[in-house]
This record gives sequence, structure tokens and C-alpha cells, in this order.
Amino acid sequence: MFRRLSLLVVAVLLLSVPVFAEELSQQVTRLVEADDADGLRVLGDEAIASMVWLYELSEESERIQLANLFYKMGLRSPVAERALVRDFHSENVELRLAVQYALGRVSDDPMVIETLLYTLENDRDPLVRDKAACALAYDQIHLDAKAKVRVYEGLIAALSNPKSQVRAVSIQALSILTGETKGFHALFPEDRRERSIAMWQHWLEEYRAKL
Repeated sequence: MFRRLSLLVVAVLLLSVPVFAEELSQQVTRLVEADDADGLRVLGDEAIASMVWLYELSEESERIQLANLFYKMGLRSPVAERALVRDFHSENVELRLAVQYALGRVSDDPMVIETLLYTLENDRDPLVRDKAACALAYDQIHLDAKAKVRVYEGLIAALSNPKSQVRAVSIQALSILTGETKGFHALFPEDRRERSIAMWQHWLEEYRAKL
């Protein structure tokens, strides 16, 4: 069950807005506490502005809940992106994963893609690497065909990563996005993997040519 927001956060929020906006702020707070993403989506940008305000005032547990709501709403918002990205490298793994998932649902910013790709290949935590691949595979809902080139390019590059787990989650992400594997398996001998990677690179060239 969605935990009630702290009384201090709600009080600060309500005291910081004009009287005419107080009713909207109270409505957003009720919807957040009810975990009502559909109701918040109807309010659109007005809800997001209040949610970002709440996010910046809240403790980590409440930010996790708000990040999950941004994810469920799926509305593009540079304001929400700016709030969320501050926690991308949080030491709180649950918060970090919630932010990784949510960012692709609120943003089409190329820097989000670059950060996820870097995390996939380099983070020290295998769980965080795995969830970065999941975010690339499932959650970049605002990207057009041209913007997806960088996702494919990065995932194909990650097939050469020395860590077998990175190779495994990268081919899984590519399979989800394209329905293909080109015969790649993370544990195959290097020469066999290289042949599959060459096939992926040829596929990418053909994809670019069709844009």
C-alpha cells in the first residue's frame, strides 16, 4: 500500500503555493497517496509540477514511490527528468532502479540513453547492469526510429564486453527490441561471437539506410 506522504512535506507544499492552487495540490497529494497513476495522468503537466515539488522535498522512500508513479504515467516531461536524474547514482539501490526505469518513460533525452548504456557496461553491481538493459529494452517509449539507432548501436557494442553477464543481458535486450539474436550467445567462443556481432553490425547499417 502506498505510504502516506509525511505531514511536513504536504504542509510545506501547501504553504508554498497560492490559495487558488491549493485545491490542485491537495488533489495531487491524494492521488499520489492512492497510487492513482490514471488520475494523475488526466491532470497532466499540472500534476507533474506538483509531483516534482513533492519529489524534491521527500525522503528516499517517498521518492521511490513518486518515481514509480512517473513510470506508470508515461508522460514526457523535462521537469520530471531533471528531478529524477539527480538520483540516478543514488547509493539506495531501490531508488536508483526506480529512477532508471522511470527516466525512459518521461524523457527522450539522448543523455538518458548514454547514461543507461554506460551503466550497462560499467556499473559494479550486476543487478544495476541488468536493470539498465531492461530499461533500454522496455522503457524508452518516447524515442523515434532515428533515436533508437543509438540504443541498438550501444547494445551491439556491449556484445563485446568482457563480462559474460553484460553480453547476456545485451543480447536479451536486442532480442526483445528486434525479435532476433543473429545466433549470438554470451558463452560461445569469441570467434563465434564475433561472427554474430558482424551480422548485427550489418543489420544496423541496413536499419540506418532505411531511415
